[in-house]
Amino acid sequence: MAEAPPSPRSAPSPLAPVREAPPDGLPSRAAPVPPRARLTRWLPAASVAALTVPVLLHYGVSARDLALFCAHITLGVALPGVLLVRALYGRARTPAEEIALGVVLGYALEVFAYVAARAAGAPLLVVAWPIATYAAFLAVPRLRAHWRSRAGRLPADRAPWWWPWSIALVVAYLVVWSAVNFFRTQALTWPALGTTFVDMPFHLALVGELRHHVPPMVPTVAGEPLVYHWFVYAHLAAASWTTGVEPLVLVLRLGMLPMLAALAVLLAAAGRRVTGSWAGALIALVSTVLVTAPNLFLGTVPGVFTWKTVQSWSSPTQTFGAVFFAAIVVVLLDLLERRRRGRRAWLLLGILLVAVMGAKATYLPLLTAGLAAVAAVQALWRLRLPKVALRALGMTAVCLLFAQFVLFGGVRQGIVVDPLSIMRESLAELTGPGAVEPAASVLGVTLLCLMCAAITWCGILGLLGRPRTLLRPGVVLALGMGVAGLGAALALGHPHLSQGYFLQAPHPYLAMAAACGLVAIVRRAGVPLRAVAGAAAAGVAAVYLIRVLCGVAVPLEAGRPGVVLYLPYLALAGVAGLAAVLLRAAGQGRLRTWALVICLVTAAGTPAAWVTRVLPGTYRVPTGQAQDANGKPPAEAIPAGALTAGRWLRAHSTPDDVVATNLHCRLGYEDPCDGREFWVAALTERRVLVEGWTYTAANMDSWRTGQVAEYLPFWDPERLRANDAVFRAPSAEAVRRLRDGYGVRWLFVNERLAGASPDLGAFATLRHRSGDCAVYELR
Repeated sequence: MAEAPPSPRSAPSPLAPVREAPPDGLPSRAAPVPPRARLTRWLPAASVAALTVPVLLHYGVSARDLALFCAHITLGVALPGVLLVRALYGRARTPAEEIALGVVLGYALEVFAYVAARAAGAPLLVVAWPIATYAAFLAVPRLRAHWRSRAGRLPADRAPWWWPWSIALVVAYLVVWSAVNFFRTQALTWPALGTTFVDMPFHLALVGELRHHVPPMVPTVAGEPLVYHWFVYAHLAAASWTTGVEPLVLVLRLGMLPMLAALAVLLAAAGRRVTGSWAGALIALVSTVLVTAPNLFLGTVPGVFTWKTVQSWSSPTQTFGAVFFAAIVVVLLDLLERRRRGRRAWLLLGILLVAVMGAKATYLPLLTAGLAAVAAVQALWRLRLPKVALRALGMTAVCLLFAQFVLFGGVRQGIVVDPLSIMRESLAELTGPGAVEPAASVLGVTLLCLMCAAITWCGILGLLGRPRTLLRPGVVLALGMGVAGLGAALALGHPHLSQGYFLQAPHPYLAMAAACGLVAIVRRAGVPLRAVAGAAAAGVAAVYLIRVLCGVAVPLEAGRPGVVLYLPYLALAGVAGLAAVLLRAAGQGRLRTWALVICLVTAAGTPAAWVTRVLPGTYRVPTGQAQDANGKPPAEAIPAGALTAGRWLRAHSTPDDVVATNLHCRLGYEDPCDGREFWVAALTERRVLVEGWTYTAANMDSWRTGQVAEYLPFWDPERLRANDAVFRAPSAEAVRRLRDGYGVRWLFVNERLAGASPDLGAFATLRHRSGDCAVYELR
């Protein structure tokens, strides 16, 4: 029998389980929403908008660009997506969830439409899909009803008053985090733009490539296939075409914000399905954003000890893939738990799987492992074929195989089997570059990593108090993905430690499983909320005290033994043990003691997020340090006038023109040559014969363990010699070879670089000069 809705006089406990809505097809019994409630339900979103607009205006976004981008997201992505979600998925639980699902579906269909439109040579035809959607939902009688939302109309769907405000606060935090850690340090104007984070010109160059070409190629090495997750750049290219907003503004200011907002809402929705309570879902969401492995060291620690949270401007592919995957988990859990039935829900799942395939295929092997675990558990427990799990597993496997062997051409992109390579890198960062440690120390760092994982996700232990919760599809899916991600990170190697994404991707879903266990044991032990808050505060204080009292700074000082690395973690274990003893001595029962200790240890991860994300800043890398591969170039290395020259060339050339340049090494990192130079392609939106080659499939697949991928030489020395001859020793023959043999029409020259010949004007026509940069046209 269904539970009666709470009376107005007795508010439900925050830890009370969520009452499930009836499955699709049953009468909605929706009560009319008072006009005042309709108004107040949008106040949290309006508050976030009131914060975001002045932040963006302060950091260089014009009111025109902001208005056009908002109109594009609203009318060209969200609204048609919401209409289709209502038709395919039925009633969502809350309006925010419905809008977030609509945004994600809109992203997917926009990318598919843009790829077709760009391939046909008419990129503005991307607007045909929202127009066709509106026309269909106006013309077809059965679809007209979907213009009105039924989300959140049932008593079982109505969230407590604090729920939308909590989600709004999380989104507001993401906006502030973006402003403090990214907007403030990434300029929109030259020459400050030249000191931006190393990967940002690469993302900008790919947006320029997708603005003009489908299928895309590597813009910095003309003719090289683009073997990468490029769907996010197709979305940004479509937004640039329809709004006229510069790709630079989209990449550095606007593009990620709607994704982060939708991601927060969808992670909260998935958390409600996994934990079964509003409070558990909020704990999972906050843990995803704030809690990482407990950083008990002073100084900069390896990424494996402070896993990134989901918000990331430096990796648009990760953010785009994360929002698709969150929607997949929401739909998948509804299918697994029989809240959704029918072909339309499966169609929605299929669209999202295809989208995540090109957005960030890292999620597909993890989802395959998680679904295999769900299928195995359900088969063993129910002793019958788990058809839903197997069907989803089959769809995921097909997308995984297609992505690997068709979309990405079967290349390995630098991924090799190299067990514990990420731990060797972490050991070098902890002990210093000159330290030589025995193999046992690598195993010791691995043990520390596993200990950090156990601390961060110790809430999962609370599920042991209710073993049946371990059979929930959401919990099994999260644990399966977490084990697979940890195994992949430990078994694989990559020149840029990209195997770490396998640790990052399941992070939100492990947080949901941990929150589920935490809520379960707190509820069963009857622990009051004030005691939970006190235990969490004790965990936060313990980490700060341990960092100060132990004083283990990394990298370790010369001569200091490596064994001190374990001291802070042993101290945290001692604090947890002491807390357990004191609680038992105070007369607390075994179950309540266990619950409070879990709360204390779980909260120990919170300071790690604040110390590493807010105080030092993720993107504020010290300048002028050549030994830091991701450091900023010195200001004197930035050529004056590069942005103006690049924009002139973009305006006076055609998208199919090929440019040659004497820029190959990253500015300020010429000795040895760091091949991550992308500015010419980024600023001109043209393909370059040879610029930077580090991120190409050919370069990554030639990498071997022990090499530095950034310093590998270009694999086609003949092309490089032909390119450089024009700039160093220009002649009619060199120009003819470049023009006729390689199809080059334009030369982009940084005249400050050593070896740039002053005689180039005798063999090519000077068309533009700005500061240190000049543009020549080949005769």
